[in-house]
Amino acid sequence: MMFTVAIDGPAAAGKGTLSKRVAAHFGFAHLDTGLIYRATGARVLGGENPVDAAKTLRAEDLARDDLRTTEVAQAASKCAAIAEVRAALVAFQKDFAARDGGAVLDGRDIGTVICPQADVKLFVTASDEIRAERRFLELSGKGQEVTREGVLKDLRIRDQRDRDREAAPLAAAADAVLIDTSDMDIDEAVAVAISTVGKVFRRR
Repeated sequence: MMFTVAIDGPAAAGKGTLSKRVAAHFGFAHLDTGLIYRATGARVLGGENPVDAAKTLRAEDLARDDLRTTEVAQAASKCAAIAEVRAALVAFQKDFAARDGGAVLDGRDIGTVICPQADVKLFVTASDEIRAERRFLELSGKGQEVTREGVLKDLRIRDQRDRDREAAPLAAAADAVLIDTSDMDIDEAVAVAISTVGKVFRRR
């Protein structure tokens, strides 16, 4: 049985954790598509051409332990703005979405470009300040030297680039269910997502 859940949204809105929990609840496979772009960005930081890095991406590249840094995030966002890079990575994502047994994919263009016919589409967001605080706590907790002001600035730059890029800009699909996590904890957000997905899944 194929059943696809597309979850989009900006950085640090909570979509990654939410997606993993939804996938686990329903027994679906999960793909954090941002890791594909982060892995590409990490290889570009290592000196490779963005398109070549995307075309030769390996499974082990997604397991690198340096993919959550601010530098890699910015490199990933720049790579994602290159149409040739996106084209090289689209097939992998579409194949994953079509797998038997159900799939949850989270990213920035899943519901609009990768899986426009997804059974359920969610758009997870939160205010800039809330997202920046979450990312600051995450990065500083890992020992990275960051400031709240710097994280907020980087987040807004990345958001602007993602929204303005010509290829598959960040945007909510017209039929996506909006989940604003600004005033929710993760359990509340997951409950809303599971309820939304469950209503459609039970009809299948």
